[in-house]
Amino acid sequence: MFRPETDWLRKWATYTPARRFLRDHGTDREWTFAEAHARVESVARWLRDDLGLGSGDRLVVLSTNRVETVFLFLACVRTGVVLVPLNFRLTAPEIAQLLDDCEPGAIVVEDPLFDRVEGRDGVRAITDVVPLVFAGEAAEPPDEHEPADLDDVVMILYTSGTTGVPKGAMITHRMLLWNAMNTGLRLAITEKDHTQSYAPFFHTGGWNVLFTPFLLHGASHTILSSFDPELVLELMERENTTLLFGVPTMLQMMAECEGFERADLSSCRYAIVGGAPMPLPLIDTWHAKDVFIRQGYGLTEVGPNCYSLNEADATRKRGSIGRPNFFLDVRVVTDDGREAEVDEVGELWLRGETVTPGYWRNEEATRAAITEDGWFRTGDLVKRDGEDFTYVVDRKKNMFISGGENVYPAEVERVLGTCEAVRDVAVIGVPDAKWGEVGHAFVEVHAGQTFDLEALRAFCDGKLARYKIPRHVSTIESIPRNAAGKVDAASLRTLA
Repeated sequence: MFRPETDWLRKWATYTPARRFLRDHGTDREWTFAEAHARVESVARWLRDDLGLGSGDRLVVLSTNRVETVFLFLACVRTGVVLVPLNFRLTAPEIAQLLDDCEPGAIVVEDPLFDRVEGRDGVRAITDVVPLVFAGEAAEPPDEHEPADLDDVVMILYTSGTTGVPKGAMITHRMLLWNAMNTGLRLAITEKDHTQSYAPFFHTGGWNVLFTPFLLHGASHTILSSFDPELVLELMERENTTLLFGVPTMLQMMAECEGFERADLSSCRYAIVGGAPMPLPLIDTWHAKDVFIRQGYGLTEVGPNCYSLNEADATRKRGSIGRPNFFLDVRVVTDDGREAEVDEVGELWLRGETVTPGYWRNEEATRAAITEDGWFRTGDLVKRDGEDFTYVVDRKKNMFISGGENVYPAEVERVLGTCEAVRDVAVIGVPDAKWGEVGHAFVEVHAGQTFDLEALRAFCDGKLARYKIPRHVSTIESIPRNAAGKVDAASLRTLA
């Protein structure tokens, strides 16, 4: 029976072996497709022979963005090992929870992060991978190759639920393939494209907005350790970047750089924007540079490239996520289960080959998210206009996005609730000029106690990742609640 190829790097190493595939900005090293394939073979053998990992075993990577992580991912594709990249911003207790859940066969860690996994078995330094990736000698001949099954899991990406409990979304080869095809069709990706990759690899945006679609189409990347607006502007000009990906905060920071006006960005045809709506004045700023904005929508469990707004409609349909991508079914469902009418709000449901098979070892969460006939309930409330353009109205739950990262109030509230001074607490997202949204904590304190922003930050330090810690705090006599006992978020937003 025919099996579609899952090792796309191997194919390109055969078709265009001498063409550039990857550049590491930190070391200024480059790999052609053939060179990268040879290095991946070495890393694959290391996974198998040194770490003892086989198909289905989990490999955790805890690191900032490094080119070694790319080679580890490609070696996982080659061997059937499941990559689990964890958020390096998390604290040791938060990481311990995820390690207990995924039960890795090995953990590869960047040196400054060793204290986060202290006492765990199977820990190896990411520097162990360096000789395999950077070695200049010829690699051994490749092992026998058999394409993986499309339904094999290749990656687990953790995404916190509305309760704040992390859930591991299983990412399959099928999802990668169809997301890459959807993306290629809407963005017209070719082997001539090039971009910089700085979105964190613990996030679906780091792998699946552009990296895996570019890999399928034979395009190239430069890997950066983090986002630096001035550096990205410089590299866009020097490397003739053709597509740029970022959240609105990033594009705002780039537009505020001293060199933005004089930067030659003529090679770049699109900036793909997700995570939050992009303000109209910022769209105009980039359009004035002839870099057209392609706003979109997605989520870890479905793609993530689900919607795209063509650049021609970026101003006319401001605030819209556009229309669904090519191979994706869409429903907008009201609370009573019917299809929403034009301009009527309902929950967005998605179905297609890009939908996750479920959450790692969490059947309850899987059943809650995916219907028996394959529809994924996104939890986002949307409406469609008369031209079938979709607008996100609100999140069905209270999650907010700060600097492109999802923050779940329930998780923050649970931590703050353990503070001796705190009697009750509610957290909401409020607008922020730099990060899009940040947390605002409303706290009832016990009699005779005080609680201010300094106390909040000190208490949360080491318990929550920094982006989750609220930037504002207000003490309040009583948290407003409705008749059902739920927090009245609308009243809190008014107070904020």
